Amino acid sequence: MPATRIWLKNPLAVFTANTLDARGGLVLEGERIVELLGVGQHPARPCDHVFDAREHVLLPGLINTHHHFYQTLTRAWAPVVNQPLFPWLQTLYPVWARLTPEKLALASKVALTELLLSGCTTAADHHYLFPDGLENAIDIQVQYVRELGMRAMLTRGSMSLGEADGGLPPQQTVQQGEVILADSQRLIQTYHERGDGAQIQIALAPCSPFSVTPQIMSDSAELAEQLDVRLHTHLAETLDEEAFCLQRFGLRTVDYLDSVGWLGPRTWLAHGIHFNPQEIARLGTAKTGISHCPSSNMRLASGICPTLELLASGATIGLGVDGSASNDASNMILETRQALYLQRLRYGAEKITPELVLGWATRGSASLLGRTDIGELAVGKQADLALFKLDELRFSGSHDPIAALLLCGADRADRVMIGGKWRVIDGQVQGLDLKGLIADHRQAAHALINGL
Repeated sequence: MPATRIWLKNPLAVFTANTLDARGGLVLEGERIVELLGVGQHPARPCDHVFDAREHVLLPGLINTHHHFYQTLTRAWAPVVNQPLFPWLQTLYPVWARLTPEKLALASKVALTELLLSGCTTAADHHYLFPDGLENAIDIQVQYVRELGMRAMLTRGSMSLGEADGGLPPQQTVQQGEVILADSQRLIQTYHERGDGAQIQIALAPCSPFSVTPQIMSDSAELAEQLDVRLHTHLAETLDEEAFCLQRFGLRTVDYLDSVGWLGPRTWLAHGIHFNPQEIARLGTAKTGISHCPSSNMRLASGICPTLELLASGATIGLGVDGSASNDASNMILETRQALYLQRLRYGAEKITPELVLGWATRGSASLLGRTDIGELAVGKQADLALFKLDELRFSGSHDPIAALLLCGADRADRVMIGGKWRVIDGQVQGLDLKGLIADHRQAAHALINGL
């Protein structure tokens, strides 16, 4: 049976994340884009369906490269509202240690749903908490990614350096190295998909220099090389972290990264704020990528990622919403807006354009995850699309539709397509009882905070 052909006709505006012209729309066949049309052009062959996109701004599906789904249960919790990273973590660790499979399931579904509604089609999650009873945390996340029809890079995080040995996490959240590596190998063999159109992929992600041993970092790098998967961790987020590395390892953060075999193109780092010029040059030469997380960096007062210097050095920049307890949202189009504004504070308005940051949220983020089949609109790419309307009061009087998405504060997509299938229509996730999900999630959040 031939694949269905769809013409998304004459969008109000289109951002392709490249130099190609698609003002006449896209032709989709099955899960792929097969034609980009200029103004006045028509498809080469008849289409089964024509979607009139004249009211829509059309983007590649947004790609989130750093998140902690479980943190949707601890948003805006009063004891940590005004804390920087280290005390924020130390206050929250005991709460997060009470996670159960049921609570993680709800947290993950909420995070994924919120991302999807914001125009996000692919999400990377960094899950590093595996208390007793939650050994199969990543398996739970796989279930809900599949249920919502999204794509995900699920990173098998870990913490192996507890308080008793000079680390930050409490002992009940720490796992032994052999347990971590065995489960990492299991997850890759069970779930990791390769090639164009992959839905589920696995990466290895020891949490941070202050929560894992150098041994698990080195062992993870060797396993990633052996099984050909990517590596992810937090690095250079705060000056406290830099001081920790100097005191414990006698090394700055990039030197530490190099010492454990992580400085290379397989690695992407969350935050990447506190680098000196020599370190930036080394990251660029190594083709190591950075997930810029502007909302979290502002929320925790961590600093501003030096994006333009990193780009000039040869590094790749993508965007991440980070955890929903340090953001406190899971919204990729709003995160792109925050990137625009925060980076303008550092570099000025002329250098940081809406098109630049939308490129980070699409093509740049795809590159961080090692994907060439998503992140831009071009023939042969996956039909992962986000369509936004500009019909609300906030957009009235706007003139440039692409700029208006960010400057006027778009926060919800009207339609989202993944692999040629509509997953959001008229701002609603298809087949989802949103009110029921919110009610169950609120109850779980209350129970977690209160130890129930």
